[in-house]
Amino acid sequence: MSAKHELIDAEKANYPIAKMYEWAEASTSGYYEWRDRPASATATRREHLKKLITAIFENSDHTYGYRRVHAQLLRQGEQASPELVRELMRELDLIACQPRPYRPTTTPGDPGPIPDLVNRDFSAEAPGQKMVGDITYIQTWEGWLYLATVIDCYHKACIGYAIADHLRADLVIDALTMAARNYPLAQGAIFHSDYAEHCVKPGKCGVACVGGVRWLIPRLNDPAGYRRL
Repeated sequence: MSAKHELIDAEKANYPIAKMYEWAEASTSGYYEWRDRPASATATRREHLKKLITAIFENSDHTYGYRRVHAQLLRQGEQASPELVRELMRELDLIACQPRPYRPTTTPGDPGPIPDLVNRDFSAEAPGQKMVGDITYIQTWEGWLYLATVIDCYHKACIGYAIADHLRADLVIDALTMAARNYPLAQGAIFHSDYAEHCVKPGKCGVACVGGVRWLIPRLNDPAGYRRL
């Protein structure tokens, strides 16, 4: 019977209540009794959660799914199961917007003649002789950050890194400087990194010397620049 009352209440703006109960073969007294009845504790609780869920969803710019909304509710001291949060979000028609992640790509260019110092061999006979590195793009709420790493080919450990909000050559140089400061590097050691024209000044060769380390920057279409360790 409650389902009939809910349907009639939802349609009362379109049809007379008495007529709808006549069609449903029910009494209007039952409707008014149902309407004036105090809401149950469960219904009151659900309405309270709906308001909180809607506020959390709006504050996230419509990006939170039910798991993150549930985690935020717990942080606010509200106890509710993940499945209940999921059910209420469906009732509220709250659908998280998950934009396709932006994947920056390296801009191709011609750094000039580059000797092949690695010859596609990413192993080393001793620590500090041959290193590889790359730059990782990290998206944050305040913009992009860039992480440069230096990995030793001998034991595959990260021996240097730097993070900054720019892609200038200083980013990679700082990572190399950290590696040279904290780790004994062989004189004339090789550092092989993915090509990035923002790290090489125009007209400069693809090999730069940083603290006695030969920094090799291959062409974009050089398969050696993409070989996995």
